[in-house]
Amino acid sequence: MKTDIRKIMIIAAILVFGAANAFANNETKEDWKEKIQSEKIAFLTMEIGLTPQEAQVFWPVYNEINEEKDQAMYEVIKYYWEMSKAIEAGKSEKEIKSLLDKYLEAQEKQRKIDEDAAEKYKKVLSTTKVAKLYIGEEKFRRQHIRKLRDMQGQKK
Repeated sequence: MKTDIRKIMIIAAILVFGAANAFANNETKEDWKEKIQSEKIAFLTMEIGLTPQEAQVFWPVYNEINEEKDQAMYEVIKYYWEMSKAIEAGKSEKEIKSLLDKYLEAQEKQRKIDEDAAEKYKKVLSTTKVAKLYIGEEKFRRQHIRKLRDMQGQKK
């Protein structure tokens, strides 16, 4: 579970820092998100080796799943912070238990989406290309974490 929280916090930090950096450069949040999404599409298309025909059927499926993942991640982060604030505020065990249950449900929902995603991807891509997708997503995520760290290092 610590790894999940760590991943979530890293992703949240990238989003917050990227959005702040975009605003500093007079970009809107939507411009920044669109830029990252375009980079990701180009990166994954190359990493997976999608043909134009595969891309045409793959990207709508990917975008739908990604939207579900974003919503699920938002819920996990939301309940994480609500739970943290409730503990700091000295809320009752009953209130904290309710938030913990919601947090765990949100994590389970997120896990289920990830689990179901592979099956949906395999309906439009070969198993090898699905594996390349997961590897590509991790490479892209790590690349952006490095960029974030480099940008933080330059500001010091």
